[in-house]
Formats: sequence, C-alpha cells, structure tokens
Amino acid sequence: MNKNHIIGVFDDEDTLMAAIHEVKDKGYEINEVYTPYPVHEVIEAMGHKTRFTFAAFIYGLLGAIGVLAFMYYTAVIDWPINYGGKPTNAFPSFIIVAIVITILTVTLASLFTFSIRAKVYPGKAYTLPDVRSTDDKFVIVFESAKLANDKIILEGILRNKGAVEIYEKELHPQI
Repeated sequence: MNKNHIIGVFDDEDTLMAAIHEVKDKGYEINEVYTPYPVHEVIEAMGHKTRFTFAAFIYGLLGAIGVLAFMYYTAVIDWPINYGGKPTNAFPSFIIVAIVITILTVTLASLFTFSIRAKVYPGKAYTLPDVRSTDDKFVIVFESAKLANDKIILEGILRNKGAVEIYEKELHPQI
C-alpha cells in the first residue's frame, strides 16, 4: 500500500544525528533513515534493539555441538579405524575442523536469518525514497498519516537542524 511520506535530506552525518535526536525528543516517529554508508549511531538513536548477536551465538553453539557429534559418531562409533595403534577418539584432531565448520554455520545461518527478517529475497521490489541516499545524502522518512497536523512543526525542526531539502512524496516499490 502506497502512502505519502515526508522526506528530509541532509548533507552530512552530524546534522542528521542532531535532527534525529531533536525529532525523537519531540515525540515524532521516524519511519526509516537511509544513509550512503553504515552509521551505527542512527540505530542507537532510533532505539532499535537487536537479538542478532544472541542468535549468532546459538547458531555457533549448535553448529559446534553438531559437528563434534558428527565427527565423534563417524570416527569412533560407525567407522573406527586403527591408525598405527592410535586411539579412535582423537578429539584434539577434531578441533580445527569444528572451528571452521562452526564459523561456516554461523555465517550461513546469520545470512538467512537477516534475509528473512529484512524480507530481502531475489527479485523483490525495493523502495528508495531519494536516489541520492546511495551517493552522498542522508535521508529521514516520516509517514504523513502519523503526523496529522504537525507537518509544519516537523518541517521547521528539520530545517533548523540543517535539512537541505524537505518534500512530500508517495513511495512506490521499484523493480
């Protein structure tokens, strides 16, 4: 469903952060922020919490337990081979392989988790409010419907905090 949005465009990260803090202090809800490069302070300022590190830890723990159990089963229980009198349970030789496969498990599971959570998949239509946000501009997006009669006040706050451009636009998904 397409909705009208108020879009504020900024030239640099500092004015963007000042505007985000001011807008959040005044109680306005920011729909999304687009930046040409990752700005970690934006995520903190918007108050988004993530459990991604906990999920990655769980993936790593399950991956390590799974690979160690598989190697133990194959080397000791299912196919024990006596190499020159060495014990079949050569646990130290499992460690390097377990570390590498654990890293692979965490990487792939995190990739799929992020893709599912962000609803990113091949062929998905994207919505980019201002194409300059991929070059050198910083963009804040607000839903007009949630602002009611406060549009003029919001535009004043954005302009006072250094917005170089403020406009209203209906966002359409693009292919």
